Amino acid sequence: MKYNISHMTYNQVIEILTWKYEGDYSIYNMDNSEEEIQELLNGTYYSAIDEQNNLFGFFCYGPSAQVPIGRELGAYDASDVLDIGLGIQPDLCGRGMGYEFMQQGMNFAVKQFDIKSLRLTVAAFNKRGIKVYERAGFEKVSSFERITDNGAIVFDVMVKY
Repeated sequence: MKYNISHMTYNQVIEILTWKYEGDYSIYNMDNSEEEIQELLNGTYYSAIDEQNNLFGFFCYGPSAQVPIGRELGAYDASDVLDIGLGIQPDLCGRGMGYEFMQQGMNFAVKQFDIKSLRLTVAAFNKRGIKVYERAGFEKVSSFERITDNGAIVFDVMVKY
């Protein structure tokens, strides 16, 4: 499937804020705050529209794709890479479409930002995501831990050179 990737619109942001992931993946749920709306509209987020003109997912690039505590811990010190983040509509997760989606987001980044290396951060429990990222050529380079109200979450930092 081919995706049309373009800057996020307000209506797309509102739709994304309604997405609800289940179980451990609920850490990716957003809280519909004005702060999150502004984050998604900051110019670093891009929607991915499928061939049926539906919002399939999104990408973000640069510091918006980083976990803030990771910055404080030095996980993103390398400056010769571009961070990439992504999300897929919850009902479409786990259906084998992640690799192709990831490839298109990576190709977009290479063309849009003229970069060679990409970095991403993923919760270590997200085995299906990690499988996609490894298949796309990413390698784990470090990990860090974020303490939340629900306990500690380990994040892996992965790079594709």
